[in-house]
Amino acid sequence: MSPGATASDTQLESGPSVQAAPSPGPVVAADALTHSYGDLQTLREVSLRVREGEVVGLAGPSGCGKSTLLELLCGLAEPSGGGLTVGGAADPEGRLRACAYMPQQDLLLPWYSAVDNAALALRNGGMSRRDARAKAGELFPRFGLAGFENSWPAELSGGMRQRVAFLRTLAAGKPILLLDEPFASLDAITRAGMQEWLAEALEAEPRTVILVTHDVEEALYLCDRVAILSARPGSVIGEVAAPGPRRGQRDEDVVRPEFLEEREQALRLLRAGATS
Repeated sequence: MSPGATASDTQLESGPSVQAAPSPGPVVAADALTHSYGDLQTLREVSLRVREGEVVGLAGPSGCGKSTLLELLCGLAEPSGGGLTVGGAADPEGRLRACAYMPQQDLLLPWYSAVDNAALALRNGGMSRRDARAKAGELFPRFGLAGFENSWPAELSGGMRQRVAFLRTLAAGKPILLLDEPFASLDAITRAGMQEWLAEALEAEPRTVILVTHDVEEALYLCDRVAILSARPGSVIGEVAAPGPRRGQRDEDVVRPEFLEEREQALRLLRAGATS
């Protein structure tokens, strides 16, 4: 991700957390990965490498297996064939320990306040409720949530709920974040603002990230590169590199000639993949 944002002095702490071991090799490695639900093949010979600290997008037609791939990466499902290691682990328990997974819906508990929802990962790691609330609460100003710590989820806007959900994901202390269309349910204006916010959040708290999205513009703005998947059974048919570092506001970056050129390349691959 591009330089420019200043990290806060406050750092997230939790119970037992997994940090990516320094290594010249990839922290995510999929080799000819396949997956099927009974007779329905969802993924076909997917190969992917992700280096530590890299932000990689996955884009493809609906139903091509993008979300299934995230489930395989974080150990919630097992591949039918091929090789897969995440954070150096091949077994599902090891892959799960290395990953924090943010699904499409925020899944906030309606009977918990915003800060209690954000603190769930810390409490699951063994921290007391009091300490977890205090630690999560320290991050609320950075996430644009100051003053809403004790609000109920029903009192928060869609964008604010997603921020709480991302804070909860980040607080898990895992080195790899898997984000499954985190802004799909938001309106266009809120979504654009959340993309800027997420870019800044990842500058402040760098992690290895794999982002699933249907929005090519979103993927190129947030990611270092984007892998394009074909229609089901999904396979990687090409990659598009992000058009250089972000220079300013999102609205300025997405109209740069080099950005538009890469977007058109990605769209061509998506159109080809949809009919393959």
